[in-house]
Amino acid sequence: MNANQAVYDRIGIDYGSQRRTDPRIAARVGRALGEARCVLNVGAGTGSYELLDREWIAVDPSRVMIEQRPADAAPVVQGVAEALPFVDGAFDAAVALLSLHHWSDPAHGLRELARVSGRQIVLTWDAGHYASNFWLLRDYLPEMAAWERTVATFEAVRELMEPAGVEAVPVPHDCLDGFGGAYWRRPEAYLDPQVRASISGLALLEAGTAERAMQRLRADLESGRWHDRNADLLDLDQLDLGFRLLIAE
Repeated sequence: MNANQAVYDRIGIDYGSQRRTDPRIAARVGRALGEARCVLNVGAGTGSYELLDREWIAVDPSRVMIEQRPADAAPVVQGVAEALPFVDGAFDAAVALLSLHHWSDPAHGLRELARVSGRQIVLTWDAGHYASNFWLLRDYLPEMAAWERTVATFEAVRELMEPAGVEAVPVPHDCLDGFGGAYWRRPEAYLDPQVRASISGLALLEAGTAERAMQRLRADLESGRWHDRNADLLDLDQLDLGFRLLIAE
């Protein structure tokens, strides 16, 4: 079992119900794809963002993830970004959406994306911006911010890809895709172990770390301290937490 498969076999048990397609993020992915018709989804998971107006092939290392894909989902191959089983130029575009930080060799994986496609689209996040601007990391989980400094995120991807375009992806207050920043205006959601289990930055922390942080969060919610600290967020419809869409040709 490779490292990518082990990660998602661990955190992917209920991925299909927690990590759903958010239509506003999907629209941004669609615009980035442009005229591309045949698209490869690398680290595809359960199939979010495989837009119905395109032809898709999916790749994922985890059998746990693959088995949660809907019956009518795109064809899927079990594999990793670093060894894509396709000929050069097989796809109009290839996407990696919030998956690259788990690749064992991001540079090699991105070269593989470029080898098999004419356009590469990566959704990741600026870890520094995230840690500074998101209350969950800033006030409760500096350990999560520390973990993110060890994986490839925006700065590394920008250097490796040399993208032609970078687009900010603000997170809607009612985001349907339960990634790490999705519940920035719904703090109670993070108290749910099922929610946390599908957020890699939380699920992969040392045992007890997230639970202790959630005890502090629960106390602050009950006392009103969280709302006092974050009152400026409560009327916002979306928030820039550092998520970025990078596009290369």
